[in-house]
Amino acid sequence: MKRLLTAVLLSLGALTLTGTALAQAWPAKPVTLLVPFPPGGSSDAIARMLGAKLQESTGGSFVVDNRGGAGGTIGTTAVKRATPDGYTVLVTSLGPLVIGPHLLKNLGYDPTKDLDYITVAVQAPNVLVVPAASAHKSMAEVIAYEKANPGKMSFASSGNGSSDHITAELFWLQTGTSGLHIPYKGGGPVMTDLLGNQVDASFMNINTALPQVKAGKLRALGITSAKRSPVLPEVPTMDELGIKGLQVYSWQAVAAPKGLPADIKAKLHAGIVAALNAPDIKPKLLEQGFEIVANTPEQFTAFQHAEFERWKKVITDRKITAD
Repeated sequence: MKRLLTAVLLSLGALTLTGTALAQAWPAKPVTLLVPFPPGGSSDAIARMLGAKLQESTGGSFVVDNRGGAGGTIGTTAVKRATPDGYTVLVTSLGPLVIGPHLLKNLGYDPTKDLDYITVAVQAPNVLVVPAASAHKSMAEVIAYEKANPGKMSFASSGNGSSDHITAELFWLQTGTSGLHIPYKGGGPVMTDLLGNQVDASFMNINTALPQVKAGKLRALGITSAKRSPVLPEVPTMDELGIKGLQVYSWQAVAAPKGLPADIKAKLHAGIVAALNAPDIKPKLLEQGFEIVANTPEQFTAFQHAEFERWKKVITDRKITAD
């Protein structure tokens, strides 16, 4: 009987040690970096960069899974429902976290309660761009035209509730003007029609607009960052132009299902921060107009709440809908 009891206790001890070892050995199996958008966008690019660097630093396997739809909320719902064990991680833009919840009904998640926030990886301001052939040479000319011709100047966006759409709405709110919002299904068609002079303007993410601005095909009139961008130093900020309250950044961030173990969260956070600051990564991000954020989980959580309330007010005040 004593021998049996000893054997049982030894077996239980072995199981405990094994479980502890597995927890400490994360990742012991492939980690899914779920991007709630189609391939090719900023969130997808950041996820693939992080996955490659985390694979190097941890020795584990990181796989990007693109699950687009409903402005990123379908993929975000899938993450919320996943087991909080560190093997399903969300890499997303601000949309599903602070914009979509105010536009879409019956979401499968509550962004203020159902996710553990790990870090905002990068942020990038938006730039108001017009075609090179546009008659508008400055922001002052755009505002003057809109005041004289309310609702006539067309502003293209990658979709209702997107960062470029919301920025345009905030611009109209802050300047007391109005334009014509033209939503597209993605950023590619926006660029095509903007270059083809089919639309008048767009508040594009700087990393998207930069190549065409540098090529002389688009003209950048103003930027929504707190200070001038080193990649477009000649473009004034909205504050400099006298337009207050228009500091807007599109950002890519990392989160996980609520309840992520503290040790895994710490390891994941450290790996992401190291990846973003790696000498073969950081310069490339900066050249594209991204700014490295790499904040703490606590800072990200506070930031998410602030952004959530900010965009809720804009969407309510402007009566913006997802239709």
